[in-house]
Amino acid sequence: MPPKRIAVIGAGVSGLGAIKICLEEGLEPTCFEGSHDIGGLWRYEEKAKSSRPSVYESATSNTSKEMTAYSDYPFPDHFPNYLHNSRIMEYLRMYVQHFHLLKHIHFLVSGVCSVRKRSDFSCTGQWDVIVETAGKQKSYVFDGIMVCSGLYSDPFLPLQNFPGIKRFKGQYIHSLEYKNPEKFRGKKIVVVGIGNSGTDLAIELSHVASQVFLSTRRGAWIWNRVWDNGMPVDTVLFTRFNAVLTRFYPTFLINRWAENKLNARFNHDVYGLLPQHRFLSHQATFSDDLPNHIISGRILIKPNVREFTETSAIFEDGTEEDLDVIIFATGYTTFSFPFLENNSTVLDSQRSMFKFVFPPQLEKPSLAFIGILQPVGAIIPTSELQSRWAVRVFKGLNKLPSVSGMMDDIRKKREKIEKEFLNNPRDTCRVQYVDYMDEIASEIGVKPNLLSLFLWDPKLAKDIFFGPCTPYQYRLQGPGKWAGARRAILTQRERIIKPLRTRTLSHDQPPYSVPFWLKSICAVLLFVLTLIIIKG
Repeated sequence: MPPKRIAVIGAGVSGLGAIKICLEEGLEPTCFEGSHDIGGLWRYEEKAKSSRPSVYESATSNTSKEMTAYSDYPFPDHFPNYLHNSRIMEYLRMYVQHFHLLKHIHFLVSGVCSVRKRSDFSCTGQWDVIVETAGKQKSYVFDGIMVCSGLYSDPFLPLQNFPGIKRFKGQYIHSLEYKNPEKFRGKKIVVVGIGNSGTDLAIELSHVASQVFLSTRRGAWIWNRVWDNGMPVDTVLFTRFNAVLTRFYPTFLINRWAENKLNARFNHDVYGLLPQHRFLSHQATFSDDLPNHIISGRILIKPNVREFTETSAIFEDGTEEDLDVIIFATGYTTFSFPFLENNSTVLDSQRSMFKFVFPPQLEKPSLAFIGILQPVGAIIPTSELQSRWAVRVFKGLNKLPSVSGMMDDIRKKREKIEKEFLNNPRDTCRVQYVDYMDEIASEIGVKPNLLSLFLWDPKLAKDIFFGPCTPYQYRLQGPGKWAGARRAILTQRERIIKPLRTRTLSHDQPPYSVPFWLKSICAVLLFVLTLIIIKG
């Protein structure tokens, strides 16, 4: 039989992974990309387009390279741990070239006009897809659809929540339109919103503006990329060992530990940032530099804006500040798929998706949403693992539960989210990195077998259990097994350290280290104890 034809919508980081996985599984992908190049959000463009967001010129990743890589293609060892957008684009081009993906991408597609079920969908699971290029429409028939258009497409600009904004005589923009600070030199600026982008912009602007105000409704917990011993924070915290601990520790103890840790760096109350929520209840903000800019007066933290006048902002505490520019870092609307037919069996009003991938009501599981979620971690390995699962479902190698079973799983996840997180759009599709990766990996059969590894390869098992949960772990066994996975895991620490150690030091006496055999014995004992606790 001819290979199934799969439409991939979008050539960003999720779409590229989807193309590669389709090829890996013997499918025939066709990717439709609206711009002239790959990279999606990560491709810097000087002129912003509302329909195609892109990063600002200085944007740097919040996840480290070892945690961000595709599972069978590590970043070069000389790349820095946190990557400027130009380095991410360099890596994506290397990935595309290595796996010969470019010939499967159709660029400058004006738009995917419609994706509709064919009349015989209940038998074939096929879709009619209409795309427009250079003013001409063309129809295709596909056996499966992978929607990789991302969460960040339509900017959210809630002007109705800010009385007086229409009479403000200065400039106001969404953070989407910001590219670099030069044209804001000497201005008085308020940035509304304390997410990652808002904080980054406030810091960068503070070097050229006469004053920057950072306005926040509820405050935020601020954590930084550099953690204990100078290691990337995600390589320290996102481990299987920590994932086991969090299952047994009460939530209030985890919150207390995290908040004490962050307050030890700087007191969030003193700095005007103390949020109204606990640490685990809402996504924290990454910033290495914010406290330094607050303590030096470059950034002044303000409460929510009550109203704007022609030349100023009046805040909820009654203070008033003159302004030249307002930047709304208020995020993006989620779940925007205008090309999908308005049919509840395709996607219902609540945007229900089984494990954030499959609409549960479809007669045939031939539609998958890839990367349409908010992992507490990197999106590349998360979306790649989703693609590995999706294509196996397309091929009939993996089966989904019944409709009632999927809806029950969706309901339980929603209840958990409502219980644990704030009522915020960003949190409705939030997942914990290790837990979610293991959940999807279990569907495919690629979750590492720790017990077997501790018996036959204790060195590798130790790194898998206590070290960072890097994507290579999901290439050790099962479908898509990669021969280089073991080596990639055992050498990941070397790739973390290499770009840091650019000055060679000579030591008269080597630092003391615990013998490997002793580490192995301790690791095995701790693992056995963990198994006893889990089963008991």
